Amino acid sequence: MDLSCTPEEEDFRARLRRWLAEVLPKLPAKPAAADWPGRRAYDAAWQRMLYDAGYAEVRWDTDPAVQLIFLEETERAGAPYVGANFVGLLHAGPTIAAEGTDRQRRRWLPPILRGDEIWCQGFSEPDAGSDLAALRTRAVRDGETYVVSGSKIWTSHAEVADWCELLVRTDPGAPKHRGLSWLAMPMDAPGITVRPLRTLAGPAEFAEVFLDEVRVPVANRVGEENDGWRVSMVTLSFERGTAFVGEVVACRRVLGELARMARGNGRWDDAVLRRRLGRLSAEFSALWRLIQWNVGASRNAGGGGTPGAGGPPCSLELGGGSIFKLRYSHARQELYDAAAEVLGAGALDAGHPWVADRLSSLSYTIAAGTSQIQQNIIAERILGLPKGR
Repeated sequence: MDLSCTPEEEDFRARLRRWLAEVLPKLPAKPAAADWPGRRAYDAAWQRMLYDAGYAEVRWDTDPAVQLIFLEETERAGAPYVGANFVGLLHAGPTIAAEGTDRQRRRWLPPILRGDEIWCQGFSEPDAGSDLAALRTRAVRDGETYVVSGSKIWTSHAEVADWCELLVRTDPGAPKHRGLSWLAMPMDAPGITVRPLRTLAGPAEFAEVFLDEVRVPVANRVGEENDGWRVSMVTLSFERGTAFVGEVVACRRVLGELARMARGNGRWDDAVLRRRLGRLSAEFSALWRLIQWNVGASRNAGGGGTPGAGGPPCSLELGGGSIFKLRYSHARQELYDAAAEVLGAGALDAGHPWVADRLSSLSYTIAAGTSQIQQNIIAERILGLPKGR
């Protein structure tokens, strides 16, 4: 498979590099990690800059190779990450683009692309994490509205969000995977209580959300009633297949910085550490090639930029996204364990960005589906092994 870029794609890369070199030096300082209102404003302002320059829709471009160039170049240039826009840009927006009606696309996609509206994710519950289909938050239909009651946990950016991609049970009598629906819930609706959760790293980027007879219009349902499990799998295909792409580029950059620091502080003399960094370099290079391969497979099969839209046996549709997520989450943890070796006593400095990243990396084998869940998907969808009872 040809993984090289076309002349048009290289022209896009050059234009993007010139624009980034012009605008990035003019950005204000990033707010403190714990200042989520400030970070929301900062992230929204950056998204608006991308929108005004014509780059906002690149993430949803029909040519996935252009998406990769955008992610690669913005990360290499040190541009702001999506931040508070994470769920809207990488989860809810692509899901609505793929599954929503024309009216829903017109209503929700432009504000996401402009940075005007922030989304959070309301999937996991205290007793429905890895077994997401076991969720118990109920949505009872009352005419043209659903009355929603229950609770969610690990709700990313709920305290600053305008909307929530919400998975609810609309038919409690159906088998657990068949009675769910995907709703867009306004976060200012009466009956919603948000309780921030402070993480090990310090900031409260997650929250518990309690829902007490919250009324959500039926028109806010994406997909058919009780078809929410299939729609949520579309969401998760984006989360596992493309949401971490920019982070792979970031990890490759950190790996180079680690090697330079090790050479400077004498730790490069440790042959075991050198082998570890070499193996990690190979791991992240392979992950990047896997991303390119999946993108090329999707493009050749006519799948456009949507994960799961066609492709050969290791495509995102058949579990390629799970292979990527499984390998990436473990490689990231190993990277920051190696960073601790290079830092030495500095690994106890909570203010060092690598230390904060090491703490956050602990969640990656749980977030977006545990490693055990990814292994099950790979076993069933790629290897054809029977499902467990």
